[in-house]
Amino acid sequence: MASTGRRPSRVAKLPPRERILDAAEELFQSEGIRRVGVQAIAERAETTKMAIYRHFETKDALVAEWLRIVAADYQAAFDRAEAEHPGRPGDQILALARFIAEGLPGISHRGCPFINSIAELPDRSHPARQVIEEHKARQTRRLVGLCAEAGLPDPEQTAAEITFVLEGAQVSTQNGSIDQAGDRLMRIVEGIIGRHRSACGSSRTPTD
Repeated sequence: MASTGRRPSRVAKLPPRERILDAAEELFQSEGIRRVGVQAIAERAETTKMAIYRHFETKDALVAEWLRIVAADYQAAFDRAEAEHPGRPGDQILALARFIAEGLPGISHRGCPFINSIAELPDRSHPARQVIEEHKARQTRRLVGLCAEAGLPDPEQTAAEITFVLEGAQVSTQNGSIDQAGDRLMRIVEGIIGRHRSACGSSRTPTD
């Protein structure tokens, strides 16, 4: 699952470490990880390569930290959904889907940072790949938990279907193959929840 949830807006003056991460994010998103060298990051951050290596032992460590920040944004979406809809797991699931749907316009321009990074980093032992895989596993566990709390009969299957839809919507938006992706995404997720509830004979609505 991915979206355009970002770190706080860029400001003119940032501490050195944050300025480096800010510059790296901008370049990795616009040009890709492999094409961007440490020197380019240093120039964008208005610092030096030596300064970067004082904060990050390697470029790989910098990439991993950037993705760790991105992952934290997405995990925060779960926390917001829980805070805004306490005791209503169905509403929380729909809030997560809405978070992705609202971020799709940004995906169309830059692409999903996780999908893009995996494509560039085929080695599963790469620290950034490990960050992504750990994030996805944690995300899946939380979604399965919400499906179970919502009383759906097969939480893992339901979570898998919702995940396929959320991630498929991002890819389809990035390649421009589907229009009105956000609206379609919400209708599909609502349908998945409703279908699974009907299978267990529940009379609750998808937002219970």
